[in-house]
Amino acid sequence: MKKCEWILCPICGNKTRDKMRKDTVLKNYPLYCPKCKQKTLIEVKDLQVTVIKEPDV
Repeated sequence: MKKCEWILCPICGNKTRDKMRKDTVLKNYPLYCPKCKQKTLIEVKDLQVTVIKEPDV
């Protein structure tokens, strides 16, 4: 069985409703945190979460 981990909110650090496995790859994924009610654009590769900064429009 592959290792699964919760994706943590980069703002407040709490668990979100999403899990990732070691082979999960996400690009431009809109992550929503039910605790702090913030949306963050992230990328995931090899269990590493990276926050994508959006350019000001």
